[in-house]
Amino acid sequence: MQEKIRLILNKITALEDELRRELHEQESRLFYRIEDGRIRFEQAIREAHLQLKVGVFRWFLTIRPQNLLTAPIIYSLIVPLALFDLCVTFYQVTCFPVYGIPRVRRSGYVVMDHQHLAYLNVIEKIHCMYCSYANGVIAYAREITARTEQYFCPIKHAQKILGAHNRYARFLDYGEAENFHARLEEFRKTLAEEKERIEDS
Repeated sequence: MQEKIRLILNKITALEDELRRELHEQESRLFYRIEDGRIRFEQAIREAHLQLKVGVFRWFLTIRPQNLLTAPIIYSLIVPLALFDLCVTFYQVTCFPVYGIPRVRRSGYVVMDHQHLAYLNVIEKIHCMYCSYANGVIAYAREITARTEQYFCPIKHAQKILGAHNRYARFLDYGEAENFHARLEEFRKTLAEEKERIEDS
């Protein structure tokens, strides 16, 4: 039964990867292309974006007061977020080589590209970049902690949890004690094999 579940999960992961690639390729074909690391929109699309842009003054006139009042609270989180980013990076740089866990590529999670959208004014661009940074750091840290959990404690919870990371479905069921330590080593071996694949590619 476990093997059948593992096969299904592998198929789901492969299909999700394929879907992400296809969606990205479709978006790229329709609107933009990436050249030398820079995003380039077709001229007609760029011109249409510029016409949709709301100027800063007009934007301030239409902003909801509660958004303006809570902005300092939202932006005050940049300090703990940046510190968190620094701490999880330091953790994985120092500990992952010791454990034989492949390092998480931060640039795959913290993606800042909304500043290239011509239909956003400077304040909207700052908002988008802040959200991109915050969500990216959290996703980056989540993958670091997911790999750590796989190394030390790949066991599901007794209760259903919401928003489990993508490694969680392959973990051992709660109370599945038979050959736990041998199976723990299998999980660690899988991480080591991931590291070898990354280094070889």
